Amino acid sequence: MGTEVRRRFRARALLTPDRSELDLSATQTIPRWLAQNSPELILNVGAYTAVDKAEDESDIAFRVNRDAVHAFAEYADAREVPLIHLSTDYVHDGSVQRPYVESDVPRPGNVYGASKLAGEVAAGAAKRHLILRVSWVFSAHGSNFVRTMLRLGAERDVLRVVGDQHGGPTWAGHLAEVLCTLAERIAAGEKLPSGTWNWAGQPHVSWCEFARCIFDRAVHHGILERAPRVDEITTADYPTRARRPANSRLDSSLAVKELGLAPPDWREGLEETLKEIAAAR
Repeated sequence: MGTEVRRRFRARALLTPDRSELDLSATQTIPRWLAQNSPELILNVGAYTAVDKAEDESDIAFRVNRDAVHAFAEYADAREVPLIHLSTDYVHDGSVQRPYVESDVPRPGNVYGASKLAGEVAAGAAKRHLILRVSWVFSAHGSNFVRTMLRLGAERDVLRVVGDQHGGPTWAGHLAEVLCTLAERIAAGEKLPSGTWNWAGQPHVSWCEFARCIFDRAVHHGILERAPRVDEITTADYPTRARRPANSRLDSSLAVKELGLAPPDWREGLEETLKEIAAAR
């Protein structure tokens, strides 16, 4: 996310500290960095996202996803500057049978989700805060489902992918555009409401359906010579350390109504991602 925001930010000077300059797990150093740099807006796209490892590393997950956000919110509240923060569909356990809306009570089903929900609470302490819940983020770089599928697809003739978990893949480029647009609107003097909104890709698919689309388009772009066969399996067939929600679908209609943010088509994002990967090769 940081890479995609850096590529698109246009409004004003953007500070993009890496981990050596601002380590979100070393939360005691964050107030000093903020005081030295005096940001007029905080855009927090950093997070601990290793869902399975979080089950055994809850301490660092909560330091990054809750305590670091608390430090940002304290600064934002004291200086009355806006805080834009990213959260996740994993604040829900996936037990409902329809897309989640913002009024649904969060019930995380794993440590990662619990740490992100705690981060939402921390961010909400700032007078001016805007929280976007997103899902299934992917891009041409970093660690994500698209890159994993491309790697495995080049190595295997058959893949087994879960088909009973559904959600909305979200291209990091689309998300970065929205974050930058929000920052520009705030910089231009627009008074955006504080709150939490869902904003995720459409249409909803299963991981299995997403994988098949990735392989089909990867062949089209010349990244793979042939698409592997994708066999649909159940969550029970693929046990993981952390429990995943069966339903990660987010209803983004409130973001359309209150912020004017239409949900993106992830298929367009997938095309851009694969074009970038193909060009790099």
